[in-house]
Amino acid sequence: MNYKYDFITVGGTTEDITFYTNEAIMIDNKDDVLVQKLMAFEYGAKLRINRSYSTFGGGASNAAVCLSRLGFNVAAMVAIGADNRGEDIVSNFEKHGVKTNLIQKIKNVETGFTFFVVGTDKEHVGFSNRAANKYLTVTAKEVKDLDKAKWVYMTSLSGKWREILNNVFKTTTRVAWNPGHIQLHAGFKAIGKYLKRTEMLTVNKDEAIELVITNPKYASKGSKYLNNIKNLLKIIHEYGPKIVVITLGKNGADAYDGRIFYHQDILHERRRMDTTGVGDAFGSTLVAGLELFNGDIAKAMYLSVKNTASVISEQGAQNGLLTKRGVMQVFKANNL
Repeated sequence: MNYKYDFITVGGTTEDITFYTNEAIMIDNKDDVLVQKLMAFEYGAKLRINRSYSTFGGGASNAAVCLSRLGFNVAAMVAIGADNRGEDIVSNFEKHGVKTNLIQKIKNVETGFTFFVVGTDKEHVGFSNRAANKYLTVTAKEVKDLDKAKWVYMTSLSGKWREILNNVFKTTTRVAWNPGHIQLHAGFKAIGKYLKRTEMLTVNKDEAIELVITNPKYASKGSKYLNNIKNLLKIIHEYGPKIVVITLGKNGADAYDGRIFYHQDILHERRRMDTTGVGDAFGSTLVAGLELFNGDIAKAMYLSVKNTASVISEQGAQNGLLTKRGVMQVFKANNL
């Protein structure tokens, strides 16, 4: 079959406003298995900003740029406002070779943005204004567009997200899914039926735990059981995805395809700027690796941590993304 696109990404696009501060206090939270680490600030204080940046982000945007830089024919199905921020986002897509013909421009609504706070450990907290992203629509017309791609890569959704989910999964195309907080918080009852149609599901450990315990069958499981990665992988794989991937931050990532458990340690970056966009880079690079390496999960995971290390070493979610040429040089040098 001749496809018009290798990938269509579906989800959010934003301007990312990021500031770095040494004023954040990191707190380990033992009382809530779903919120195990907190970033705190002195109440009522005026806090010093060390430096700040404006870049581009959003799950579907980051994934689209990542996939395009890896040599794929990519279009982004996102919503922007009729404003300067939206025009800048379109220009950024064009700069990176991402097709813009599926972008939806919403009148009288501003383009979305996210406000990131980065602490001394270079981890971040983000405050997201979804804005135009809430007005993204996927109707029968958009499903026909999705059918023209090899893969749909879907990220966090807002607005009428239940309707979008229902229609995206009507496509005949393989779907890789990195669900957002809204979808995961709605729980297994809301999204479980779509997991059966998911080719690859990517979540972090906290998200995996949330997805597991919102299923009444596992709601009473204790902390020890829920912190076991193999338990989480097996349960979520039972929900239906062909490949389940759980990212573990500094502890790398694990995957399961129903037969084999895979683990990949992180690769240490040459410098650590911030972790914005790491999840998007990992997930989209992984599905790219499945295409590049004929379904070899181990190679795809290695490529993913290589790309995330590169992203962490640069400011912003997209600036450090590898190119296909750079990837092939890495694999050739390591005889992979």
